[in-house]
Amino acid sequence: MNPRFALPGGAGAHRVRLGIAAVLLLAGAVFAADLLPGAAPVPARPPAVAAAVPPAPDGIALAAPDAAAVRVPSSPDAWGGARTGQEATLSDRVVHYDIAATLDPNKHTVAGRERLTWRNRSNVAVKAVYLHLYMNAFDSAGSTYFTERRERDGTFRSGVDIKDAWGHIDMRRVAQGGAAVPWRFVQPDNGPATDHTVVRLDLPQAVAPGATTTLDIDFLTQLPRVVARTGYFGTFHLVAQWFPKIGVLELPGERGATSPRWNVHEFHLNSEFYADFGSYDVALTVPRGYTVGATGELQGQPVDKDGMRTWRFAQGDVHDFAWTADSQTAKPVVATWSGPGSPPVTVTVLYPPEFAASAAPALKAAQEALTYFSTTLGPYPYKTLTIVIPPYNAEEAGGMEYPTFFTAEAYAEVEPRTANQFALAFVTIHEFGHGYFYGLLASNEFEEPVLDEGLNEYWDNRMMRDQGQLAYIATPLLRRLGFAPGYPTFDAERAGTPRLDPADPPGANAWHRLQDIGPVYTRTATLMRDLEARIGRAPIERAFKEYYRRWKFRHPSVADLRETLAEVTGQRAVVEDAFARQVYAVARVDDRIGDFTSTELTPLPGTRLRGGVRVEDKPADVDKSIDATRTRWRKAHPHAPDGTGPYPYRTEVTVVRRGAPVAQTLVVTFADGSTEAARWDADERWHKFTWTTTARAVKAELDPQRLHYLDVSKLDDARTLDPDASASHRWGLEFAGVAEYLLALIATL
Repeated sequence: MNPRFALPGGAGAHRVRLGIAAVLLLAGAVFAADLLPGAAPVPARPPAVAAAVPPAPDGIALAAPDAAAVRVPSSPDAWGGARTGQEATLSDRVVHYDIAATLDPNKHTVAGRERLTWRNRSNVAVKAVYLHLYMNAFDSAGSTYFTERRERDGTFRSGVDIKDAWGHIDMRRVAQGGAAVPWRFVQPDNGPATDHTVVRLDLPQAVAPGATTTLDIDFLTQLPRVVARTGYFGTFHLVAQWFPKIGVLELPGERGATSPRWNVHEFHLNSEFYADFGSYDVALTVPRGYTVGATGELQGQPVDKDGMRTWRFAQGDVHDFAWTADSQTAKPVVATWSGPGSPPVTVTVLYPPEFAASAAPALKAAQEALTYFSTTLGPYPYKTLTIVIPPYNAEEAGGMEYPTFFTAEAYAEVEPRTANQFALAFVTIHEFGHGYFYGLLASNEFEEPVLDEGLNEYWDNRMMRDQGQLAYIATPLLRRLGFAPGYPTFDAERAGTPRLDPADPPGANAWHRLQDIGPVYTRTATLMRDLEARIGRAPIERAFKEYYRRWKFRHPSVADLRETLAEVTGQRAVVEDAFARQVYAVARVDDRIGDFTSTELTPLPGTRLRGGVRVEDKPADVDKSIDATRTRWRKAHPHAPDGTGPYPYRTEVTVVRRGAPVAQTLVVTFADGSTEAARWDADERWHKFTWTTTARAVKAELDPQRLHYLDVSKLDDARTLDPDASASHRWGLEFAGVAEYLLALIATL
């Protein structure tokens, strides 16, 4: 998901982040991003109001309401073991969906008939199963989604209100082998009793170990006005989270489970999804004249009957299905892509006429992302990729990912080196990247969003860095005026993450967070960038390639990522320390130069023993001797730089630590151009380093390689002994330039 309304205290927004950076620049303070405070706190969730979930008849428990990052690595045979490529299917398919659905574009409803076939992987008989009814997050203000939304600031991402156009999903019939199945709403996370996003089905016939069962479900889905990830506006329909979807039965050795358990959380404001791999065969009937795009491959040509048209899509080895239908779609842009290890991929961009300018740039970014992710992680295994650009007033449908299908940003103008161009490219790359971290690796986005949003944000920034792309902040108008500043994207991530007072570990779950979901994106990306800077680019890339190879089409945990990185890089101590301090926990990083002196060691007045007799060196005599010595030395060394002479210098640098320990390098530069370096990685609050040299020190700098972007401020990492006005001069010139542009613009109005 693209967290467009997210910075600290919101949810992590690329668009808002760009806007804040622009404001800082216009205020003449873009370089003061180091001084940004931590996130504004949001209220904690009140005590649970729902009754405890009644025990299932088979005794299988639910994942804990506060489940978060897993600490124990999964078993080697978890989820059937690593996929070798020799199996009949890419994934171990646990579920199959046959769905026939009809869209009423006037009522904005989808009438569906679903046949769900599920396999019991466990060694115990299953007497109850749990389904997600995600669309019920929008059925009333009493859902968990809207309860959490009120507790924060009443908005989500871009702040669209539902405006009384509620959404819901009603199960009209549920049968197992012809027998009616009783069901009840449950709240596994102790949410409000009015939340209807999870339902338990008590089966007439238990599912034996290794056996399968089939559920026939008739349902009616009412789409909401586009408010969060799904819905309609006018003729545009983004149909997602729209069908009854079975939860995940985890087995011992999988993501920390010690006995079979259902992982099936409520639909929270900031959480997303988690499901078993399977296959989908979906027939979609819409009025003729509507363009349809969906997960998977179109099967044959659409069939027309009675003014309606039926499109059939199928896809195996995915864990979700979404689609779109719109009568106002322009002629799609279609291209192909190919890469080593991948089948030929048909890339389709669906877009409205008013945002035609966004189609080609989105296609280009998607093709480049296919190449980059396939090269640096592993081959893209599917034959299709569909990109949807939402129409005007349906912006909230943008920036959302599903298997082989995602929505991007929409702009009427896309010019080079503008914020529009950058945001469109970044969001396209970001949503495609989810196809790996959410799609192929199938992370649990409820409990471990760090594995999807966090790692994806890191890899997206990595791609843009490797391509030399900058984060531009100018509008198309300012660009035409010649004003188009840009800065590295990892700097944008750093500026957008709480560093002074971080509250939530990246490994916390998606909903129990004081500073909301934004730091999962920004702090994880920054942490992984720092880890790469310390360990090395090549070892990190090898480790992530192995992570993809080992865990694709499975469901890795944070512990599985940790173990892969530690094993492949050979830097176990570094990796484990980083995870302990900055993934499972969160700690401020704040090292600085505390004091810096460099003193010439000249002779001092006083008494001394000479030949057994105590004599006095008077101050005046000492000064005269020093002057004479310096004069002789200067004559002998006429070209020696200032800060050198006949006497040595004692340099003292005190470094101060106000946060978690990180491995630091201190470099001192001397007047003769020489340097001294020292390592500081002890867990201590301060340390004094001293050198005695033939030249005076002129500069002391911590972290000269800028390994630690998590550091609260980089402005206190270096000090000079002589005044240096270059920074203030540069800031002044930047501000003067911006002011001139603004004044010129105002004068034309």
